[in-house]
Amino acid sequence: MSEWKTTTSPAYTRGGALAGTALILLLLTGCGEDASDFDVSQQIGPDPVLPEPAPGLMPDMKVAKVVGWKKDETPVVPEGLVITPYAKDLANPRSVHTLPNGDVLVIQSRQPSGKPLERPKDLIRGWIMSIAHGGGVGPNKESNLVTLLRDTNRDGTVDERYDLLTGLNSPFGVAWHDGTLYVAATDAILAYPYQLGQTEITAAPRVLTPLPDGPIDHHWTKDLALSPDGQSLYASVGSNSNVGERGMEAEKGRAAIWKVDLATGAARVFASGLRNPNGLNFHPETGALWAVVNERDELGPNLVPDYMTSVKDGAFYGWPWSYYGAHVDERVHPVRADMVEKAIPPDYALSSHSNASALPEPFANGALIGEHGSWNRNAFAGYKVVYVPFENGKPSGKKQDVVIGFVHGDEARGRPVGLAIDGTGALLIADDAGNTVWRVASADGKVTAGPVGSDGQRAATTATPANPATAPEGSATSETGATSPPAPSQTETAPAVLPKANP
Repeated sequence: MSEWKTTTSPAYTRGGALAGTALILLLLTGCGEDASDFDVSQQIGPDPVLPEPAPGLMPDMKVAKVVGWKKDETPVVPEGLVITPYAKDLANPRSVHTLPNGDVLVIQSRQPSGKPLERPKDLIRGWIMSIAHGGGVGPNKESNLVTLLRDTNRDGTVDERYDLLTGLNSPFGVAWHDGTLYVAATDAILAYPYQLGQTEITAAPRVLTPLPDGPIDHHWTKDLALSPDGQSLYASVGSNSNVGERGMEAEKGRAAIWKVDLATGAARVFASGLRNPNGLNFHPETGALWAVVNERDELGPNLVPDYMTSVKDGAFYGWPWSYYGAHVDERVHPVRADMVEKAIPPDYALSSHSNASALPEPFANGALIGEHGSWNRNAFAGYKVVYVPFENGKPSGKKQDVVIGFVHGDEARGRPVGLAIDGTGALLIADDAGNTVWRVASADGKVTAGPVGSDGQRAATTATPANPATAPEGSATSETGATSPPAPSQTETAPAVLPKANP
């Protein structure tokens, strides 16, 4: 592992470079690691160690006070990378999404109001979560909007900024296809007429399909992913409870990933038993849908591991009756042995309560995950961006730290949430507590030949790179004079601009 430097220093010296077409970024919300004798590293990987449940009246808690970033402070990256603020003065940036022309959308969002608190510990939990999740520091600015950031010359600096949409109902996921911008609010997928390059949206949206929402709306964030064939959207819908304690009637259509037909809006449950799925993305080589899932609480600090997994049509992943395959949750009644038997174990555990969140994109040979930070363990965990290497379309090694420094002592300067690759191939990190989007780039200034959208699409024509000398060797030249990366081989993804983590 390379030596860690101070806030502005670069990153790993070995490995390839990150390409906008070859990164799986996974978004996850969970909690953190514990200071007991239990070795939490045993819970990371395809076959995690699961201790006996240790439920209590209230979970372990350690909350970092959000203090924000001082003028010259930034997160810390390893040698070979540089990190700079891409956009500041935002209002709870939760996710980032790059359009095919390189414009970046920042989705700023706060949870819907009016959620009922039915138990005494709901009041305590709500207070703790409000501190842990933070709202940033300073004035309480308007949120629930989509802002467009434009880097006109691909030098890594935002030159233009526009609020495309305001007054939304707790938005989170977005996708763009064929002249339409799709926004997943907490209650519906909205479709807006939108051509690449526009700096405002004035037309009213149509409702593509409603999504399960209130009055409870426990897990309110709805993520989106566009299918590789451009015919469907996949939408994540989290559960309405921790483990079904509000009754299964309240869980209809929830704890699931939906498949929505773009032409008709017809929707069906694609996969179920996923307590709080997010970070939806398609693997660029295998075409498999991947998600990260925030698992259940209150079984002790070392249960249950959050995970990332490939998601199969019609599959059931256990919630609420079991976790990680056939491990029965004794709190759920009536017992459903038939559901436990059909539960599919996930592909890769991320340690319990890692409060990760990360917005997914196809990456060179692995996945970047933004770990949002814990609240329900007795020591901090998360508050960083990590990398998980992939091989043959599957996770193949331990996760490794890439961006740290969000928490210092008992104070949080920020909390990483959604991730994306910008139009130059650099990594963008939405920091909802620091109200900032950070940009992590290669220290040698390399950029990709042209922008690639978060959904894997390219614009019909792309501008010539700002620095053609940094275009990947062997790239082809189009009729417009723009360069494009060579097609990936069976074993290699498209050229990249950020050095990969050193295994």
